[in-house]
Amino acid sequence: MTVPKQSALPSRGGGWAPRLAQESRLRQLEDLLARPRSGDEALETEIEHAALLGALDRRQDAQAAFIDILRRRPTNFSALNEFGTLLAGQGAIDAACRVYAEAILHHPDNPMGHVNLANLLLRANKHQEARAHYEAALRADPDHAQAHQGLGAVLADDGDRDGAREHFRKGFAGHAISSLPYRGSAPPLTLLQLVSSGGGNIPTAPFLDDCIFLTSVVVADYLDPKAPLPPHQLIFNAIGDADLCEPALEAAIDLIARSTKPVINEPRAVMKTGRISNAARLAAVPGVVTPKTLAIARDILTGPAAAAFLADHGFAFPLLLRSPGYHTGRNFILVERAAELSAAVADLPGSDLLAIEYLDARGKDGSARKYRVMMIAGQIYPLHLAISRNWKVHYFTSDMADQPDHRAEELAFLADMPAVLGDKAMVALAGIRDALGLDYAGIDFGLGPDGDLLLFEANATMVIAAPDPDQRWAYRRTAIVRIIDAVVAMIREKAAGAGKAANQASGHAASRTAG
Repeated sequence: MTVPKQSALPSRGGGWAPRLAQESRLRQLEDLLARPRSGDEALETEIEHAALLGALDRRQDAQAAFIDILRRRPTNFSALNEFGTLLAGQGAIDAACRVYAEAILHHPDNPMGHVNLANLLLRANKHQEARAHYEAALRADPDHAQAHQGLGAVLADDGDRDGAREHFRKGFAGHAISSLPYRGSAPPLTLLQLVSSGGGNIPTAPFLDDCIFLTSVVVADYLDPKAPLPPHQLIFNAIGDADLCEPALEAAIDLIARSTKPVINEPRAVMKTGRISNAARLAAVPGVVTPKTLAIARDILTGPAAAAFLADHGFAFPLLLRSPGYHTGRNFILVERAAELSAAVADLPGSDLLAIEYLDARGKDGSARKYRVMMIAGQIYPLHLAISRNWKVHYFTSDMADQPDHRAEELAFLADMPAVLGDKAMVALAGIRDALGLDYAGIDFGLGPDGDLLLFEANATMVIAAPDPDQRWAYRRTAIVRIIDAVVAMIREKAAGAGKAANQASGHAASRTAG
């Protein structure tokens, strides 16, 4: 059972028509529940009522209603499935997984339970577990579109691009457009969010509040060119990885040409942000040190002349090897010596690998530091500083949680970025921002001993991750909220500017007609 799909049009009376319809339906259901009823019809009414409470953002009431239903009917699939969806929407992922697992236990042949659980497992990077459930769903229903989509995502992430394309073709044919739920009470700002089938997309959940935005998600590389676009006030191009998403970015260019609405992150600008391209063009920015980066065929790197080939192209050990299209440090390794090269390559997926010069970002204490800033509508905001004894620095695997002095250093960066980075790095950041030309992007970097900016990555795929509720991270929340507010303000201003321009154009046309 799902809440009826919402129209993107406000009612003539000034209220938000779909919201008013939902509230009206809720009153009808409450009237029905007040009457003595029994059997499956009464249960369906209860489940619809609970799901509608969730859709209206009355999530605690919805949760209590589902718990009451499941206390009496603990194996009902619809109740379990809807309750799992509610919990997942609240961010209670572990609880949602348990509820979906219970639904599968009692209804192993229902593909939807498998798909819903697999989607959460995939988000948690539990790829093999997710794959097993997608495959179970397809055994139950070989044409299940969402199962094909999910299995395609697993295969793409495992490096099986050909297998992924086959499942994407089956999964997205006729299903390239979907709508996210809207829970606001006022007319929303309507967005068209463009994504790539194979990943490499901007994580938009932190700032696309479903009480503000009504979002239609379009898988650009599988959209029928003749399919009408959903109503929208603005296009948010969330396709961010130039190395992985070239077909989707090309499709996005054609799609955007069909609309007159403003665009955040023009696809042509995103296409210039691949690692090799960035290493070449951003090296010209004053104060920026970029790593030499080269795509090399796997058979060259596993051959007897690999070390000589690398030396001929200006590489020395240690160096980095990376499979294109992966993030959060996956399939990214440091090779200390030439003798380790062949074994290292064997563990990486892909026919071509990126050889990347190692930039030493260690401070005097021997720990590596990776700074991240976000660029939103031309402004630069500090997001975090991660400090680690490991060369591969990611916030969730760094030493920040256990080191109060590291957190104090990060606080200083968040509170006064220019003072921490220095003039040379601040000028370098501004130069990178101008060269990228993106509305939404991020930069990961270190600092050299002379104040140079050591560039690790600069593109649109950077996530604005909120910290967990632990009091140790309280100092980070102001900076994160500031960035999220800046993204929301950018979207609002772009949409409002387009609406104002359209009204002015309409007024000029009317004046010419009257004259």
